Amino acid sequence: MSARVRLGAVGAGWWATSNHFPILAGRDDVDLVGVCGIGPELEAVREQFGFGMATRDYDELLDQDLDAVVITTPHDLHHPQAVAAIERGLHVLVEKPVTLTAEQGWDLADRVRAAGVHFLAPYGWNYKPFTIEAKRLLETEGIGEVQHVLCHMASPTRGLFAGDTNHIRSLWDSKTSGPDPRTWQSPARGGGYAHGQVTHSSALLFWLTGLRAAAVTAKVSTGGAAVDLFDAAVISFDDGAIGALSGAATLPDGDPYQVDLRVFGTEGVLMLDTERERVALHRYDGRRWDLDIEPGAGTYECIVPPNRFVDLITGASTENNSDADVAARSVELIDAMLRSSAAGGVEVAVHDRADEHHQTHHDHQDPHDHQESA
Repeated sequence: MSARVRLGAVGAGWWATSNHFPILAGRDDVDLVGVCGIGPELEAVREQFGFGMATRDYDELLDQDLDAVVITTPHDLHHPQAVAAIERGLHVLVEKPVTLTAEQGWDLADRVRAAGVHFLAPYGWNYKPFTIEAKRLLETEGIGEVQHVLCHMASPTRGLFAGDTNHIRSLWDSKTSGPDPRTWQSPARGGGYAHGQVTHSSALLFWLTGLRAAAVTAKVSTGGAAVDLFDAAVISFDDGAIGALSGAATLPDGDPYQVDLRVFGTEGVLMLDTERERVALHRYDGRRWDLDIEPGAGTYECIVPPNRFVDLITGASTENNSDADVAARSVELIDAMLRSSAAGGVEVAVHDRADEHHQTHHDHQDPHDHQESA
């Protein structure tokens, strides 16, 4: 591969044009070869960010001389589009949630390992300096064997999931059009708070701890919307730990996002809170670490992940805080939560079906069916 990364993008909607494309266009080691999407604004997107070509045909994009693809289409299209790129040996950045089912999530992880390509899901909090330091403390000072976890998230996203999606655009101070309601407010397409937001808090938990969920009992509530606005779950993890998870979509606009993780071990406790900007590791032997976090550092942003994706490809970095395994562990938990709720809140196994998939490793759909923009 040349020193410059030849990059294609599928999906040219609100998030791609307000976050990923400006970052990638500003790098001097990236060539934006082509963009694939739908809608009359596609040519304007091509011109604004300097893509070499624009197309509605994903196959045509993949036929270009590419090193990597950035996928920011609706959730239900991620898996087939990522498969098509990985099959061509391309590195892939796939928006979260990377898939909607455990089987598809682990299928991508299997394919990434087999192809030897880089895969990154852009979970912004996984790349914050204070969460990286929390990970370091867990690895160097430790809390012993994890016995219990609390994983909570709440967001000012009522409009995104239950009303006018343009409100999220104004919160992000973006000049582009708002998110497509079909992505965020359709159960069939992966809409709802669990896939849309709990994916963040759970992926942070799994990256920090290395845990994997084994069984879950869950209930969700729509609050009158078409998709879940509230999520509650009791989780059993591999190796015996238990946990409680909650999610709520209805913070008032302008309130800071809440991500609150508490990890209780045999030797101590880790506490991480993005809203009140706190990281503390307290051990039962009396040793304590309370990080000094700069005010505002807990605010969500997604600047590092697209940059890190390019750095992984060029070799400038080897640190991937949101790889295919982390993404798949998040997907399989949310998949199981929604299955449990749909069955009346019964306990369901989290990864039995995914483990069966590891045995068969088959495709689930044609990777070229759709190329819609998020």
